[in-house]
Amino acid sequence: MMKKTFPRWTLYAALFILYLLHNDLWFWNDPSLVLGLPVGLLYHIGFCVAASVMMMLLVNNAWPRHLQAQGQEERKS
Repeated sequence: MMKKTFPRWTLYAALFILYLLHNDLWFWNDPSLVLGLPVGLLYHIGFCVAASVMMMLLVNNAWPRHLQAQGQEERKS
């Protein structure tokens, strides 16, 4: 079961948006620098942070409880 902190559709929508944002065709030929880094690299740094936050939300809100209970039972035995 999923905790009701986030509705399931918001997590699916966020995953889809993250998938679309992964293909950064808009910075592919942009040679400009931001904070001394190429803008495409800086975009991917931000994307990695967003993907990490998304994974944290998925684990905390969508992890199946029966698997967690099963793991705890296996550790006890």
